[in-house]
Amino acid sequence: MDILKKIDLLDCKSLSVPLEDLRSCRICSRNCNADRYSSRLGYCKADATFSISSICIHHGEEPAISGGQGICNIFFTHCNLQCIYCQNHQISCNSLDYSAQKIEFKEVIRQIAKILSTGINHVGFVSPSHFVPQVKVIINSLRALGLNPVFVYNTNAYDYPAIIRELESYIDIYLPDFKYSDAALGKKYSDVKDYPEIALYAIKEMLRQKGTELPLDQGGYAMKGIIIRHLVLPGHPENSINVLRTIAKELSNDLHISLMSQYYPTYQVNNHEFLGRTLKAKEYSRVIKELEESGFENGWVQELSSHQNYRPNFEVEHPFGL
Repeated sequence: MDILKKIDLLDCKSLSVPLEDLRSCRICSRNCNADRYSSRLGYCKADATFSISSICIHHGEEPAISGGQGICNIFFTHCNLQCIYCQNHQISCNSLDYSAQKIEFKEVIRQIAKILSTGINHVGFVSPSHFVPQVKVIINSLRALGLNPVFVYNTNAYDYPAIIRELESYIDIYLPDFKYSDAALGKKYSDVKDYPEIALYAIKEMLRQKGTELPLDQGGYAMKGIIIRHLVLPGHPENSINVLRTIAKELSNDLHISLMSQYYPTYQVNNHEFLGRTLKAKEYSRVIKELEESGFENGWVQELSSHQNYRPNFEVEHPFGL
């Protein structure tokens, strides 16, 4: 039986028991207790559907994840953070209407299966913290079809540690951000008062599951592990320095770090006193120096000019180009 016929025979209800968790949603650290099957939605304003902006081949991830072929990334809409500088603002702003982005369950699986048929073997869930039940359904469905790609959880790290524990048998690679060491900065820029504490707890659980190793297959692709991302913000090198110190002290300096300079000001912050510009070389140099002094030897450092290359447009079929 070919894969399309198998997809037609999938029974969403038999695979979707986790979706019942959305009737009293406490799957992220917002802990809203909202009924996402009703009009009483929580902070993220997401309901119980598969609200997905794009399922596409993406080449912009770390080399050990996307390599030469790319990764099949699933971009969820809404977000449990509301970063004023978000580079994916077209799909993350909770005040926008994403009704046109709701995809039927079987169509989600069809699109993923089509991409996997090209030889790509990594599937990434981008901004999944508020859609964990849907993530589980997608993974269960693909496994039921005999498809066993490497699953990547690409998160802002404002995750409930108990939910991360539940993902141990689902997720192969965790790709969390560690945005802030300064709680006040998290409140000011992302509308969250306890980001450093929550992110640290969540990543500690990821570390318990995966350890510090990032084993690669013969093609150079990671099979399991953790990569911690940090986006350096203009005007705030001290935040980045303290993030790196926190990771080294509280987690491990054996972890793989992806240090990113790709920040660029979106229209929301064009006139912001700090965020209305790209990084300065001296700011980024300070952070790179701390990366070295903190003993990190594994990972990647973006070029300062990378802000010219990472500018998605989710209003087109291929947000990152072909």
